[in-house]
Amino acid sequence: MTLAEAATLLEKNKPAMRKDGSQNTKIVATVGPACNTYEKLLALVKAGVDVFRLNFSHGNHADHLKVIEHVQSINHEYNTHIGLLADLQGPKLRVGKIRDNALPLSEGDVITIVNDINAEGTKDAIYMSYDQFAEDCKVGERILMDDGKLVFEVVSTNDKDTVKLKCQHGGVLSSNKGVNLPDTNVNLPSMTEKDRTDLDFILTQPVNWIALSFVRKPEDLTDLKRILDEQRHPAKVMAKIEKPEAVRNIREIIKSANGIMIARGDLGVEMPIEKLPTTQKEIVGLCMQYARPVIVATQLMDSMITNPSPTRAEVTDVANAVLDGTDAVMLSGETSVGKHPELVVQYMGKIIAETENQYWPQIKSKRPTAVDKSKLFYSDVVCFNACRVAEEIGAKGIIGMTTSGYTAFKVSSFRPNARIFIFSDHLNMLNTMNLIWGVQCFYYDRFTTTDETIQDCTDILREGGFVNSGDTIINTGSMPLYKRYRTNMLKVTLVD
Repeated sequence: MTLAEAATLLEKNKPAMRKDGSQNTKIVATVGPACNTYEKLLALVKAGVDVFRLNFSHGNHADHLKVIEHVQSINHEYNTHIGLLADLQGPKLRVGKIRDNALPLSEGDVITIVNDINAEGTKDAIYMSYDQFAEDCKVGERILMDDGKLVFEVVSTNDKDTVKLKCQHGGVLSSNKGVNLPDTNVNLPSMTEKDRTDLDFILTQPVNWIALSFVRKPEDLTDLKRILDEQRHPAKVMAKIEKPEAVRNIREIIKSANGIMIARGDLGVEMPIEKLPTTQKEIVGLCMQYARPVIVATQLMDSMITNPSPTRAEVTDVANAVLDGTDAVMLSGETSVGKHPELVVQYMGKIIAETENQYWPQIKSKRPTAVDKSKLFYSDVVCFNACRVAEEIGAKGIIGMTTSGYTAFKVSSFRPNARIFIFSDHLNMLNTMNLIWGVQCFYYDRFTTTDETIQDCTDILREGGFVNSGDTIINTGSMPLYKRYRTNMLKVTLVD
C-alpha cells in the first residue's frame, strides 16, 4: 500500500464519535418532534444512539425524509454508521370517533360494534377498523381497548357487520383508541394499503431495516421480502412480535426474518402479562441461536418521557434485557416526544456499560453451536471457533470481512469476550450492521491479497487507537480473497 492509499483509508476510518466501542449492546431511538432536527439528532448520536427508528404510524413522508437526510449528513460528516429502521404501522385496529370524545362504561354495559365509519360513537354504534370482525370473532372471546384498560366479552355476532360486547372492566373510552383481539384469529394481511404506500417511499431511501408489524406466522413476511427482492433494495426485514400467535410460531418466524423486535406493548396486552419476562428471554435466546439481531422494545425508560431520571424498576428492566443477550434496546416515546431525549440515552448507556461488566459469566451457556446439517456449517464452525480462540488466548479483537453481513451476524451471535471489527466496501451494509451486538464497522475497498488485506485492516485499527502494538487479534476471511467465498479462514495476528 502506498502512503497516499494508506492516508485515504485512515481518513475513511478515522475514529467515530461513538467513544471507544466498549459497550456492545446497541441503542435504538425513535425519532419524533422532540428530536427531529439535525442538532438534536447529532446530540443523540454523541450520547450513544446507534440506530434511529422512523415510526410510520406518525408523521408524513416529508418529515421522515428530513430525518433521513439529517442522518446521512451526520454519517458523512462524522464518519459514523448510524442505521435507519423504518417501522411500518401494520393492521393496527382502532375504534372510530366517540361522541364528545368520552364514553363512560361500567361493568355489565353492552356496546355495539358496527362497520359504519360514520357511526355516532355511542353505546349503540361504535365503528372499529376491521370490516371482517363480525365474521372472525366468536362468542366468549375477549376484546381489549385502550392498551387493555377496558375489557369486553363477545356476547353475540351476526357474522356480517354487527357485534355486541359486554363490558367486564370499565373506564372511559375515547376516540381512536387501539383494540386488541387476543383470542380472535384475525384475518387481516400484515401489510395494509397504508403500509404499501409508505413502502413505496421507503424503497426510494437508504433505509437499512424495515419492521413489519403484527407478524403472526412466517408467511406474513413473504410479500415484503418479495418486494425487496424485486426492487433490489438492500434493506433487511425485521419481524415485530406483538401477537400470541407469533410466540407460538416464533422459531419459524426467526428463521424467516433477518431480525426480530420484541414489541412488548401490544404483546403484553394480548398475552398473560406474567408470561412476558420469560417469553422475552426465550425469544432472545432463540435469536442468538439463529444469529438474528433482536431488539427489546417498549417502556424501558417510560417515566423519562416526563422525568429527568428513570425509576429503579426501569434500570433493572434495561439491565435484564442486556443480561438476556439482546442486541439492542429501543426507546420510543422517551426520545420521540419526551422532555429529555439526550439524557435518557445517556442513562441507558450508563446502565448498559455497568451491566456488561457482569455479562460473560451469564452468557456463556446461551452461546450457539454450528448445526452440521446447515449448508453453511463450515463457515459457522470457523466463525464460532474464532470466538473461542480469541477467548483462550486473550485476543483484543476479531476481524471479519463481509459483503452480505453474514460474518458479522455469526460472530456476534456467539457474544465473544473480544471486540468485533467488521470491514466492508458496502456502505449500506456497514449502517445495517450497526444494529448488531458488539459490531464496530469500518469501510474498506482495497481487497487484494489476503496478507495485504490483513495488514491494511490491522493498520487501520492501530492508527485509530482500537488496538496497540503487541496486541493479538483474530482474522477471519475467505481464501482466495478475490472470489468472495463464505468465511473459510482463521488466522492469529500479532500487531506490530
